[in-house]
Amino acid sequence: MFEAITPPTGQQNPMDSIRGVDRNDKTSARKAAQEFEAVFLNTMLQSMFTGLEEGGTWGSGHGADAWQSLLIDEYARTIADNGGIGLADSVERELLSLQEGAR
Repeated sequence: MFEAITPPTGQQNPMDSIRGVDRNDKTSARKAAQEFEAVFLNTMLQSMFTGLEEGGTWGSGHGADAWQSLLIDEYARTIADNGGIGLADSVERELLSLQEGAR
């Protein structure tokens, strides 16, 4: 149902989320734009939470890093799915203009 966003250990390139977009399908352009925004937000949020003390929301056990990564991933997806920061709208416009120019 949900695809996990790669945590910054391998630092996924946000451009990967828009590769292979079907040029004839405007819904895929929107989906790719939202995925791009979610990856961007994930990277931003991972950086924001780096260096916080252990404990609190994340806990301090063996699974704390995995829990933090999953929770930040969900934060990023939720923010992107609910309007985000406006990045998906800009990316979608650019993708659609590129599609129109390629025809």
